Amino acid sequence: MAREGLFDGVDVAFTWHPWDENLAYHARMLATNQVYFTFRGVSAHAGFEPHLGRSALDAVELMNVGANFLREHIVQDGRIHYAITDTGGKAPNVVQSQAEVLYKVRAPLMDQVRDITERVKDVARGAALMTGTEVEITFDAASADLIPNATLAGVIHQELGKIGGASFSNSEKAFAAEIQKTFPKDVQARIEKRGTILSAHINEFQEKPTFLHGSTDVGDVSWIVPTGQVYMATSAYGTPPHSWQMVAQGKTSYAHKGMLQAGKVMAAAAARCLQDSELIGQAKQEHVRGLGGASYKPLIPLETKPMKVR
Repeated sequence: MAREGLFDGVDVAFTWHPWDENLAYHARMLATNQVYFTFRGVSAHAGFEPHLGRSALDAVELMNVGANFLREHIVQDGRIHYAITDTGGKAPNVVQSQAEVLYKVRAPLMDQVRDITERVKDVARGAALMTGTEVEITFDAASADLIPNATLAGVIHQELGKIGGASFSNSEKAFAAEIQKTFPKDVQARIEKRGTILSAHINEFQEKPTFLHGSTDVGDVSWIVPTGQVYMATSAYGTPPHSWQMVAQGKTSYAHKGMLQAGKVMAAAAARCLQDSELIGQAKQEHVRGLGGASYKPLIPLETKPMKVR
C-alpha cells in the first residue's frame, strides 16, 4: 500500500499495538525482510546409491552454518533468523531431493537489510555449489524501519492521560494471574516485584526516542507520513511477545477492552490534529528532519517471482 502511493497526501497517521502496558510509543525499530530458499537436488537410495544423490537437505544445513558464521560480520544491531519450513521428508535412508528454509534479516536501515540479504543469498549459492543442487530464491515480505515522531507521540500521551487505561474486573485479573504463573521464573520475579497483573498505569513519556529490536509494517507508513502510535494493555503484565500465552489472551474480554480503549485514544488524537493545523505542520516539519534527506525506497521489490540459481 505504501509503495503504491495509498498514503500519499495524508497529513498524519495514527495506529496502535496490543501490549502489556499503556504508553505513547516513541521508538525506532528495525527494517526487515523475509526470503525463501528452496533447494532442489536428486533423490537416491542412501544405502545402495548415495553417490547418485544430491541432497537438498545438506544444502539447507550448509546454508545455515554459513549464515551463522556471517552473523559476526554484520552491523551490531543486525539480526539473521531462520526457520526450516521443509526438511524434504522423514525417511533417513533417502537422499532428500527438496528442502526449504525461510530467512528473516533485520537491521536499523533498509540499505543495511539489502546488503545483508545479498550476502545471505551468496551463502545460499555457495551451499548449492557445494552440494550440486539448485536453489530458488523467493521474496516473501518486508517492512521499513520506523521513523518516530515526538510531536504525534506527545499528542497520543496527552490523550491517553485524559482517557486512561482500561479498567478490569476481578475475574479478568484472576484469569490473567493464572496466565502469569506459566511465565519463566525470572519474569515472574519481575512481576512480583512490581505487583501488576493487568496494567491500568500510564507509562511516562519518553522525550528521546528509544530503540526496539523488533519490526513493524507501520515502518513503511512512517516514511511517507508522520505517524503516531499507542501501545495498550491487552494482556497480563509480563506476557512474552509471540508466545502461546499472548495467543491465549487474544480473545479475552480484557483484550477487547484494551482494543476499544486504543480506538478512543486514536480518535481523540486525530480530532486534536483536525482542529489544529499548526500541530500538523509541526509534525510534518519533524518528519522531514527525521528522514534526514533520505527518500522512501521500499524493500518490497516490484518483481517478486522466484529467482532460480544454478
